[in-house]
Amino acid sequence: MRVASIQLEMTNRSKAKNIEHALARIDQATAVDLMLLPEIWPCGFFSFDRYAAESETLDGPTVNAFRQKARERRCHIVMGSLVERNADGLFNSTVFIGPTGEILACYRKIHLFGYQSDETKLLTPGKEIVVVDTPWGRTGFSTCYDLRFPELFRRMVDGGAEIFLIPSAWPLARIEAWRLFNRVRAHENLAFLVSCNCAGENAGKRYGGHSMIVDPWGKVLAEGGEGGEIITAEIDTRETARARAEFPALADRVFR
Repeated sequence: MRVASIQLEMTNRSKAKNIEHALARIDQATAVDLMLLPEIWPCGFFSFDRYAAESETLDGPTVNAFRQKARERRCHIVMGSLVERNADGLFNSTVFIGPTGEILACYRKIHLFGYQSDETKLLTPGKEIVVVDTPWGRTGFSTCYDLRFPELFRRMVDGGAEIFLIPSAWPLARIEAWRLFNRVRAHENLAFLVSCNCAGENAGKRYGGHSMIVDPWGKVLAEGGEGGEIITAEIDTRETARARAEFPALADRVFR
């Protein structure tokens, strides 16, 4: 399968302009089976003053626009995350859409970020680990700061995950940690990992880019720079089973 990580260049655009920009970038990614966008790109992660006013339900116009785009392109789209509003509060929610426009999964970020951030003040943490069946195998979801918590990834592996998909808004100031965690989370779990990080800047904060596609051995198959771009790679998720059979470290776990 061919995957594309669409690393959006963030600026202080309106929500409508951000949606227009993201949809246009999707149309520039050709001949791919799966596309991934970054975290809270409709307003920008650090635009905390916009969260409540620009929040939506999952049947709102933003998700519906991407459901239509998935139908048009006949591909799977992880539309990154948006601020979702429902009866239980506001959530950082990643939406996974199938090629006929159906919502296949919604992952609500479990580990909210409180360091120089208002995310923990404004949003409600998710509680559900999400691993779903896809045409390419069992797929697990996490978001940005979740990368720092290896126990979440082991729980996804216990749920059968063979590939991790990770939208993010990781800042440039800690980009070396980002690059490390992408490779480590893939290799320690002998799984593919596809991440999509924001590039550019909004609300005075610079994003790090460097979206990555990593194989189960921790080899980087593709990596972005610091600007807006689309990175792609061909992956064979059967390699996960081969890697786990060849090097059965997961079977040697003592603590579960």
